[in-house]
Amino acid sequence: MSQVPRSPVSTPEWRAWLVWSVGVAAYVLAITNRTSLGAVGVEAADRFQADASTLALFAVVQLAVYGGMQIPIGVLLDRYGSRPIMTIGMLLMAAGQLTMALSPSVGIAIFARILLGAGDAAIFPAVLRLVATWFPAQRGPIMVQFTGIVGQAGQLIALVPLAALLHATTWTITFGSIAGLGVLFAILVALIIRNHPPERNADVTVNTDTGVIRVVTSAIDTGVGIRAAWAHPGTRLAFWSHFTSPFAGTAFILLWGMPFLTAAQGLDTAHAAGIISVYVIAGMVLGPVIGDLSRRLPNYRSMALVLPAVGVQMLAWVVVIALPGPAPLWLLYILAVALATGGPASMIAFDHARTHNPSHRLSTATGVTNAGGFIAALIAIFLIGLALDLQGAGTPATYSLEAFRVAFLMPIPLWILGVVFILIERKRTRIRIGLDPDPRR
Repeated sequence: MSQVPRSPVSTPEWRAWLVWSVGVAAYVLAITNRTSLGAVGVEAADRFQADASTLALFAVVQLAVYGGMQIPIGVLLDRYGSRPIMTIGMLLMAAGQLTMALSPSVGIAIFARILLGAGDAAIFPAVLRLVATWFPAQRGPIMVQFTGIVGQAGQLIALVPLAALLHATTWTITFGSIAGLGVLFAILVALIIRNHPPERNADVTVNTDTGVIRVVTSAIDTGVGIRAAWAHPGTRLAFWSHFTSPFAGTAFILLWGMPFLTAAQGLDTAHAAGIISVYVIAGMVLGPVIGDLSRRLPNYRSMALVLPAVGVQMLAWVVVIALPGPAPLWLLYILAVALATGGPASMIAFDHARTHNPSHRLSTATGVTNAGGFIAALIAIFLIGLALDLQGAGTPATYSLEAFRVAFLMPIPLWILGVVFILIERKRTRIRIGLDPDPRR
């Protein structure tokens, strides 16, 4: 990144925290919007008379748009800063939820999820940019982690209040209310958030210990930059780590968890919401723990943290679906905690990307890494829905434990593929940085 002239750092601490608080509150609402369909998946299938593949398509389209918007969002952030991009993002999500509230058909509902994915894509990168511009550079890593942990509370809002509101009122009122919140937060963002402190004239990050000032870059460098990032085995290790760790939890929380727990396992909505709440809370608790272990074990992150997290998920997943009848409640809670390890473990992928790429290529390597988890989640969500349809169990009335038992086999090949490539790229990375000898020499 290019150097810029040094400017004084005298922003009052309260102003930085105010900007961050509004930004992270907007991120919480974005997570609520993102996971809103998962909390009411059965009701959505009934409303739109959608089979499992169509229901999966709602989530797949939303995630695909989210992932595809990352490069243009980075370019727009570099040109205009966080404030206008976040404001537009909140309005897009509000428009998406209002469209969902009034949608009479599957086609319009899919368009609503496109709007939602586009708006959601703007929020987290913009909040991370605010962290970089408003807080000292040396405080950035802990603030990024803190932002991610707080943001996950949005999943709890989607699970409990949103589902309760739907059961107490109507589909239109519920999703219309979320749309109203989106408009409110768009106004708050426009009024309170500023791209950078007033004493600076550009989006820069400042190390208050050394006085070094660097321009904040959000855009992914296409073409040469992506090829250069992918050429390093450390970036490929990051990609496959992010591909393998979080996708099962994403598929579970975003769409298939609630139908599986209620229609297949026979739980009532309150118990199912409790299990998914444990997933969210466990992820928030495990995040700092795994983050600290990653810092202490820089050369053993894959073997000591990523692969064990994947192994725990696979074991719990296989045990639950292999039982001849419904799983006991305690085992479903264990499944929720096991799946929760995937999110924090996937953050190690970004440590790999940061470690093995120069600063001018970091945004590109991060974007490549982030694509891994979304690709795996898209595949898993769609294959589970397709497997349900092929068994003739594509609607809530036909969901069954046997059908879900077969459909939930779909993530296993993805886990195996990811583990194989993690081991391959880990070996190549260790050879590249000189920790292991090159057998070809």
